Amino acid sequence: MSDDQRSAILADVYLLLFLALFSVTAILMTLTANLTLNTIYLGLTLVMILMTYFFGAVTGLTANLLFIFVQAVVMIYINSTHHAEIPMIMIFWLVMPLLLSATFYAMTRRLTLLQASNAKLRGDIMKRGAFDERTDLRTTVAYIQDAQVFIETNRRFQLPVTTVIIRIRYFNEIKRMMNDQQFSDLLRLTSDTIAATTRDNDITYSLDQDNPTWAILLFSDTPGAQIAANRIKSAFEKRLNDSVSLSSLEILLVVGIASWDPDKMKSPYDFMNTGIKETEYDVAG
Repeated sequence: MSDDQRSAILADVYLLLFLALFSVTAILMTLTANLTLNTIYLGLTLVMILMTYFFGAVTGLTANLLFIFVQAVVMIYINSTHHAEIPMIMIFWLVMPLLLSATFYAMTRRLTLLQASNAKLRGDIMKRGAFDERTDLRTTVAYIQDAQVFIETNRRFQLPVTTVIIRIRYFNEIKRMMNDQQFSDLLRLTSDTIAATTRDNDITYSLDQDNPTWAILLFSDTPGAQIAANRIKSAFEKRLNDSVSLSSLEILLVVGIASWDPDKMKSPYDFMNTGIKETEYDVAG
């Protein structure tokens, strides 16, 4: 059983206990004839429950102990000045407020843990959706979001925006000659090469790992992007020759370059797909 499941079950258990104790309190109140004291004690009990919820267990416990002391003072006062006795059944007010506060606090504590766990889970999902664990690069989700920002910048300030798409030539044939370790080494080597070769304001992405595809967003025109692509190819070739596990394989990169054209493209997906299509025409390797 996971921690979240355990917390959910305990939250339900404490809720049932709280409702059961409140029901017992209501029954005991009907068995006593002192309407005034019951009403006052019930109101104070609700206040202590709220104090426990908002200010914590220590504050709630302190308030309950103070309430017990106040009840003792009230009993002594009534017995000594009015010569009346408070029914023994009223003794339930000594323990019920403490039990109600404790069960309510325990329930809300478990619910808080669940909320924190859910928030962490949502954060992890967003992080995993935006970053690839194997390459430490941003993914397609992030690419689409960032591309929209680049496109908007192009529209406002007329800055040229280009995407460079990088793939491995004849990957399906090469993959059959590689083991899992070599495949992981290739993904890491290519990702590290692209990230190390691009400028600081160029953003690198891992779009696909089944057919390994990388992308770069640049504030540059097509010739400038081509220079960056050639630099990546040269750095990749050098690192590949230095690799112990991959140097025996003939691996070449193919590059597709697309500049944002608002007349032909309507969305970041069009931008990305145009770049991917351009890799089919890169015959230089």
